[in-house]
Amino acid sequence: MKLHELKPPVGSRHRRKIVGRGPGSGHGMTSGRGEKGQKARSGGGTRPGFEGGQLPLHRRVPKRGFVSLFRKEYEIINVKDLERFAPGTAVTPASLAEAGMLRVASAAVKILGEGSLSKTLTVSAHRFSKTAEEKIRAAGGTVEVIGS
Repeated sequence: MKLHELKPPVGSRHRRKIVGRGPGSGHGMTSGRGEKGQKARSGGGTRPGFEGGQLPLHRRVPKRGFVSLFRKEYEIINVKDLERFAPGTAVTPASLAEAGMLRVASAAVKILGEGSLSKTLTVSAHRFSKTAEEKIRAAGGTVEVIGS
């Protein structure tokens, strides 16, 4: 198949509705807008979320919670995920990104302690949980905190 041979599936393309072109077209006179009223007028209709003047839902429901502007987001990696690296390897955020373990290559990384580790690794990350730190050290590895 070549680019010039591509065609849309049969029935997926529709002719544009042409309105206001006489009674024979089937869309003449009022052009499919019914009789008089707000929705028949040019520019008529209401904005999304309008409830006829009643207090709208987004104002009836109370506001809750707080979102800090200074919150730091971390990419989470578990100790069990580090098993894929060879013994003696220096595991850094760059090597994690290279292995496809991070969604955003430039993200801050936090290592959590789920699973077990059987290899000696030098792990560098922005944060570590206590259990992750213990498991890496118990396997004979070292932990390096990157200043962020």
